[in-house]
Amino acid sequence: MSVASAFAETLRTWPAPDDDQAVLRDAYRAFVAEQGEAAARRDGGPEHLTASAFLLSDDLAQVLLCYHRKGQFWVQIGGHVEPSDPSLPEAALREAREESGLADVRLVTDVPADLNRHELASAFGACRAHWDVGYVALASTTDRVVVSDESEDVRWFDVDALPGDVPENLPARVAYAVGRAKVALGSS
Repeated sequence: MSVASAFAETLRTWPAPDDDQAVLRDAYRAFVAEQGEAAARRDGGPEHLTASAFLLSDDLAQVLLCYHRKGQFWVQIGGHVEPSDPSLPEAALREAREESGLADVRLVTDVPADLNRHELASAFGACRAHWDVGYVALASTTDRVVVSDESEDVRWFDVDALPGDVPENLPARVAYAVGRAKVALGSS
């Protein structure tokens, strides 16, 4: 099954956590139905799916963020789906490893944590909008992180003390990712 069609199937049964996410889920379903396989390809058009990881510490107290070179803000790690990626969760996992330098990164679940469609500035080249699918992953804070070419910095932050220069909705998205991790791991 292709990345786009597998994701369409995931969306069919994905339990949106709130009304805003339910509206986005329906928009994502329509986008994938309209674009087909091109929806998951960077070269499929100016708007396409991306995969990101809310990379949390094993105790869920910290989140690893990158200072995005093009965006000039702190954000969760993520990026484009590559032709070799078998699925969106695997794309998020690959991006987490590549952009953090951490080898031991584990997805909490292959169910998306959230959806976030965002317009892009001209610094992003031909890309005009990313239809991001966020997943939750875990890693140890004792392992050394590495800054990739796509970032200016990569750093752990307390989930309750994010830096000031983040997208407006990132604190709520991180809090929700922590909540999803707690449910998936059976902790309170």
